[in-house]
Amino acid sequence: MNQQTPIIEVANIDKFYGNFHALKDVDLTVRQGEKVVICGPSGSGKSTLIRCFNGLEWHNSGRIVIDEIEVHQNAKRIRELRQEVGMVFQQFNLFPHLTVLENLTIGPMKVRKIAQAQAEETARGYLDRVHIPEQADKYPAQLSGGQQQRVAIARSLCMEPRIMLFDEPTSALDPEMINEVLDVMVELAETGMTMVVVTHEMGFARKVADTMVFMEEGRIVEVSPPNKFFTDPDSDRCRLFLNQILEH
Repeated sequence: MNQQTPIIEVANIDKFYGNFHALKDVDLTVRQGEKVVICGPSGSGKSTLIRCFNGLEWHNSGRIVIDEIEVHQNAKRIRELRQEVGMVFQQFNLFPHLTVLENLTIGPMKVRKIAQAQAEETARGYLDRVHIPEQADKYPAQLSGGQQQRVAIARSLCMEPRIMLFDEPTSALDPEMINEVLDVMVELAETGMTMVVVTHEMGFARKVADTMVFMEEGRIVEVSPPNKFFTDPDSDRCRLFLNQILEH
């Protein structure tokens, strides 16, 4: 699969929560190796959209194809999909009763049936990549928020995904911990990983994104490269959003 090949294809997606229309006729294509940053005001549908990518939310109509797997309510295919798509959430979702190393190895051993020694070797390699190899034998409660989020990133990478999704990964962190997580994400982007990131961290977006996506009220309002997005957005609503967020 080359860099021009679509790895995520979203066509005419609608999503409802009861009578609330959360996603409205959404279309989006992400190519192999592309870094896409999705931004927009709270409640615009950003997190709902990426949660539909791996079946954490079900769309009501339209079509989502991820790495040639169509996303629909079929348990076997969803399990296959989640092996290809890693996800990092606002909250770290680590198992509190397991050590860091055990948190990283449980998925590969149970899902991919990888031997413990190999799983541990891989896990230590990813802990080194996220710059916390010395934390392997600690429990999550012994770590800072920034360290826990880096463990969560390493845990996803241990499944050897082809795509990484990030749902506001720094929003639950104290300000001084944000950069340590963003630095790891920048390094990951530089490896060529396909990434879709929901974030308000516009400095990170300028540095990493190939494509910026702006959402409002369940719709994609604007899709453009970062140099145009930040200097000459097409929509007045996007311009207002950027003025507000870049002032802070």
